Amino acid sequence: MGVPVIELSPLQHARTLWKAPLPPALQGDNVELVFGDSTVAADPSDAAVVSRTFPLTYGQPLVHLASTSGTKNGISNGGSLGAALRVGIVFCGRQSPGGHNIVTGLYDALKAHNVASVLLGFVGGTEGLFAQKTVEVTENLVNTYRNQGGFDMLGRTKDQLRSLQQINDARAACETLKLDALVLVGGCGTNSDAAQLAETFAAQGCSTKIIGVPVTIDGDLKNQFIETDVGFDTTCKVYSQLISNICIDALSAEKYYYFIRLMGRRTSHITLECTLQSHPNMVLLGEEVSTQKLTLFDITQQICDVIQSRAANDKHHGVILIPEGLIENIPEMHALIQEINNILREDKDVDIHNLSSKLSPWASALFDFLPVFIKKQLLLDRESDGAVQLSQIEMEKLLAQLVETEITSRTKAGVYKGKKFNAICHFFGYQARGSLPSNFDCTYANALGHVAFHLAAAGLNGYMATVTNLKEEVSNWRCGGAPFTAMMSVKRWLRGPGVSQIGKPALHSAKVDLKGKPYELLAQNASRWQTEDLYCSPGPIQFEGPGSDGKTVTLSVEDQDYVGRMQELQKFLDQVKQMVRPGCPPEVLKAALSSLASVTEILSVMSAPSYRGLRPF
Repeated sequence: MGVPVIELSPLQHARTLWKAPLPPALQGDNVELVFGDSTVAADPSDAAVVSRTFPLTYGQPLVHLASTSGTKNGISNGGSLGAALRVGIVFCGRQSPGGHNIVTGLYDALKAHNVASVLLGFVGGTEGLFAQKTVEVTENLVNTYRNQGGFDMLGRTKDQLRSLQQINDARAACETLKLDALVLVGGCGTNSDAAQLAETFAAQGCSTKIIGVPVTIDGDLKNQFIETDVGFDTTCKVYSQLISNICIDALSAEKYYYFIRLMGRRTSHITLECTLQSHPNMVLLGEEVSTQKLTLFDITQQICDVIQSRAANDKHHGVILIPEGLIENIPEMHALIQEINNILREDKDVDIHNLSSKLSPWASALFDFLPVFIKKQLLLDRESDGAVQLSQIEMEKLLAQLVETEITSRTKAGVYKGKKFNAICHFFGYQARGSLPSNFDCTYANALGHVAFHLAAAGLNGYMATVTNLKEEVSNWRCGGAPFTAMMSVKRWLRGPGVSQIGKPALHSAKVDLKGKPYELLAQNASRWQTEDLYCSPGPIQFEGPGSDGKTVTLSVEDQDYVGRMQELQKFLDQVKQMVRPGCPPEVLKAALSSLASVTEILSVMSAPSYRGLRPF
């Protein structure tokens, strides 16, 4: 496979020439890896299960990167700084803007390390990995795809890498190609698989090291070490522009209600962020619906109440956002889907005409109530993990239909006195995945590519490349690596396709925090946005000038920098050790013991499962 023949627009060509700035830790000829303390599972009650499942990769230390040369011109493009490496990279997750810069950043760092180093890209995702179908990443290939959208440099197929056969095929590819490291690009599922692959390789004596990179438009691979994912920034900006365009259209025509469904299979991060950027009249988050146990009837009534209230103020238009995963957060719909999944596993000949007879009475009644198009979509082929194809279920149309029926009923009863209800539905799903990535995603991905190289060059196995303190300027970003096992948790009660096995550690999707600052910001403005037309138009992604360095509202208002606080804590501990040394005054020792005893007692209480609202096995 040679360099793909593609025609670049003037803007695309200009973007290939744009150079993403590097954080100071990645600049200079000599980047030092500083090892911190050993890590533990975030939830103490999970530690035993995680350590038992991953005995060889659990408890590895946190790693920080620091430039020791003082050079300000970035990594040298020449010279031999170490042994030549052979590294493979594979796109495992769904395409996400900025993914190509993982490759270009990794390539740049490899060649700066040693010009004889080789980067092999697996063509066609994990299937390309299993089939050992590769292309050597070259300067020409990198120059063509730098700062470009999509995953078309290498492509992708299925997302799974977990069966024994798949793991054996992956090992065979790594050993045949003599790879020093394999970099896996993707989200929660990909990096959960990467963790198992790293453990298996270590147990089998395979010398290839496994490194993960957080890339997913859903923005749900978040934890104390990962503040956001590559692609989330661009995706939300693209959707927000489209949403704001529709908001202005609604305000201009003054006669349509737009129901817009956005990407987000298991979480509502995209929907929340787009709401904060564009200010639609109403938003339904899956996490809200699940927590409040809202039924289809409840949701329909809430929407109709808003429409009726706006009509009383002579407003007969509006914009309503929902995530694609909303349907699974509605209790009765979730239960119905679980029953259908169980039936489909046993009977492949089920259709909309004979399914009702196989369902429980209440599920049968609900299924019969649903319109035909939803019935058909609920029976579509399942995803590779057994989950329903949420992107194919037109929940926005179902809600629009239910709302129209209720508004008609209220009109006949004389309760609703506004104009005729008119709904227009949209699904914004694939429009953003191939977009030219924002400056933020280009820079973030490029830095992660460099970090992945340094982790691989150090021979680390089972690590995620991390860059934190992202809300600040690039000059203040912190680079390093964290073990997969430090990000794992155990789901004990969830069942059914699309969720982890009970008791199996994995990197799970982070839900929208209903106590977090982004949601708090939404709650503060929700009532105003419902009654007034305070639409905000962020416009298209900017690459220069005002707005070009803007970041998501979510990232800007969240107070994370977990790694920075860990470093700050270490400084305090070092100061205590310096001040409380043999020979120090007795009162100093006494004060230190008293204070530390109090701190230890508080931390013990806060670390207990009962305090965290959890129950151990």
